[in-house]
Amino acid sequence: MIMTYLEAIADAIRVEMRTDKSVFMIGEDIGAYGGAFKLTKGFLDEFGPQRIIDAPISESAIIGAAIGAALNGMRPIAEMQFMDFVTNGFNQLVTVAGTTAYRWSIPVPMVVRGPSGGGVGANPFHSRNSEAWFVHATGLKVVCPAFPDDAKGLMAASIRDNDPVVFFEHKGLYRKIKGEVPEGEYIVPLGKARTVREGKHCSVIAYGSAVHMALEAAAMLEKEGIDVEIVDIRTLVPFDEDSVLASVRKTGRAVVAHEAVMTAGFGGEIAARIADKAFQWLDAPVKRVAAFDSPTPFAPTLEKAVLPNAEVLAHTIRRVCSF
Repeated sequence: MIMTYLEAIADAIRVEMRTDKSVFMIGEDIGAYGGAFKLTKGFLDEFGPQRIIDAPISESAIIGAAIGAALNGMRPIAEMQFMDFVTNGFNQLVTVAGTTAYRWSIPVPMVVRGPSGGGVGANPFHSRNSEAWFVHATGLKVVCPAFPDDAKGLMAASIRDNDPVVFFEHKGLYRKIKGEVPEGEYIVPLGKARTVREGKHCSVIAYGSAVHMALEAAAMLEKEGIDVEIVDIRTLVPFDEDSVLASVRKTGRAVVAHEAVMTAGFGGEIAARIADKAFQWLDAPVKRVAAFDSPTPFAPTLEKAVLPNAEVLAHTIRRVCSF
């Protein structure tokens, strides 16, 4: 069935809620209003107010309630209306959820999900790509899908996982990206990358919106005789290091791309691992393409200047292939 990225995520949640009565949702405006992006439209009618819980505007309370429910045998899905606002519940998520399994040796099966990313003129308060914060906070799993089928399969896997998962949904992909999505129960295992394009001259390692940026750059460069391989890592934690290294050993060159800012972005971790474990196969330095170290501007022209794009990525690949 053809679905948008947003529809695929909603379908995964709906299927899991029908399958497992311990799964419920809690968040701001997810019930009667159907969610800020209408992802939960119709959920209240189907599942009722005991499982689709409209919460007050308190991310700390939402995540804290989800932790308590998870510790008592439920599988909560906590929505952040925008992932920027997870900062209000940062202590609950990082200090409590992220360490409880380690400290107590009990599962904490919960998902914190919501829209992230820029490119839609949503200003600095609704455009952050904050995935690197949670990679650094050990004990959490971090997921950033790029395609509708992956969005569905990874969401289902996240709900079924016994560890807390932070699930980033790029809002710019919600209705822009469509694709074939399996019906019914569908699982994509966490921690396995996906090679979305085979190539021989340079590997582009990306996730989320940057995968589509890479596909656009690869189409541009194909006309110039440069054959780009694209690896979508899909999950940052667990990280499929083996697939990334295998691609780099094959092509001898690597460019790492993401929409988040450059400094301390997850691309630096990927680049470091490539340099450490695939150095003898490299024919050029590992390069990164990312956003400028700046809040995301509201003005469309300024936002476009701050965020990475296919032209910048293509230029970087050309430089790497010129070595």
